[in-house]
Amino acid sequence: MDEPYVRTVGFIEGDGIGPEIWRATKAVLDAAVELAYGSQRRIRWRELLAGEKAFRETGQWLPSETVEAIRELGVAIKGPLTTPVGFGIRSINVALRQVLDLYACIRPVRYIPGVPSPMKHPERVDMVVFRENTEDVYVGIEFPSGSPEAEELRRFLRERHGMEIRSGSAIGIKPMSPEGSRKLIRRAIRFALERNYPSLTLMHKGNIMKYTEGGFRQWGYDLAREEFGDRVIPESRLGEGPVPPGCVVLKDRLADQMFQQVLLRPEDYHVIATPNLNGDYLSDALAAQVGGLGMAPGANVGDQAALFEATHGSAPKYAGLDKVNPSSLILSGAMMLEHLGWMEAASAVEEALKRTISKGIMTYDLARQISSAREVTCSGFAEAVVRELEEGLSST
Repeated sequence: MDEPYVRTVGFIEGDGIGPEIWRATKAVLDAAVELAYGSQRRIRWRELLAGEKAFRETGQWLPSETVEAIRELGVAIKGPLTTPVGFGIRSINVALRQVLDLYACIRPVRYIPGVPSPMKHPERVDMVVFRENTEDVYVGIEFPSGSPEAEELRRFLRERHGMEIRSGSAIGIKPMSPEGSRKLIRRAIRFALERNYPSLTLMHKGNIMKYTEGGFRQWGYDLAREEFGDRVIPESRLGEGPVPPGCVVLKDRLADQMFQQVLLRPEDYHVIATPNLNGDYLSDALAAQVGGLGMAPGANVGDQAALFEATHGSAPKYAGLDKVNPSSLILSGAMMLEHLGWMEAASAVEEALKRTISKGIMTYDLARQISSAREVTCSGFAEAVVRELEEGLSST
């Protein structure tokens, strides 16, 4: 008998509810791989430490060994991590993205029938947000009110450039580079072309921040013209004739306008590329349209490594109650399988989760909004998804 292909994948179970949703996710992913490939493929899981567990065991919030392991393995998945308030590392999530150059935060947002939504037509939402991960205000260059550094910078701007900033102001710096923006936009365009999405929209606030966010817009148009030629059609050229098959229309929208558009005309938008802070707001707002962060998967991807994650917080008050919705991490796991090229298992996970919800089997966050739902625990939801996996794959 041939030896199975074994792929080692790192996992960080996370803080708060992290261990519970990780156990649920692992059960679903292992079942999907076994049912899809039998003895031909399997995942060898390797635990990596970060967050509160890492601090308890090593005295570090993010051990260097964890970073090196993700770099070595090339792929990992994690539960939510709590950022310590008032001490310790500034943000473990941001640190991981920056040190590993995971420059693209990718957030697919699609409606799953049966999930309660505040929208009349949530089924019109089918978008993928590409959020730049390593620049913008998340770099964390800021100085507190009254600090010597803030006053020094304020004086420099006044004396050298004639710019007045009110005394006592806290000051932050928003760096955005052509290199960082182009890497993100290039990946988003390739994704749109490979998946046959009709359009890609650059979301920015370039009418006010002309050289940072306005630069993002211009660098995007320049990149599309230089590297993709006629495969990317600027929206301004749409009157010249029909869009050729296999091409993507390139749009741009102001950030405030974009928030209105995804509510009123979501069917007009497909892939969205945006700087960091805009993408943070937009991806969460879109998740709310299709049922909340509990249903929103996500990945942080670079050229050398990819880290898949639950997009919600660690919810410590629910820790140990076997109560929360593991769907965000399960769907992120499906993204991970797809990233590995294990398409059959990835598709099986998504379809099994959809069928579970279509039968009214839900965790409390969704069940409390639907009188006919059957509320189950976190682990109970995973068991129901595994049953659907078994039924779905055995019938194919």
